[in-house]
Amino acid sequence: MNGLSTVLIVVGLFFVGGIISFAKQKMPKSLIVLLSIGAAMCLVSGVLRLEVWN
Repeated sequence: MNGLSTVLIVVGLFFVGGIISFAKQKMPKSLIVLLSIGAAMCLVSGVLRLEVWN
């Protein structure tokens, strides 16, 4: 696991925490959707950069 994949996974998990927090605060749905897209992109790119797939 290299540094960039670790950073991407951690940022993705941070965004997931933000999604949960924003949903509890009844924030606008568009903001939650935008944050969830960013979280999904970070998590997927972090997982795909792992050396396990080679």
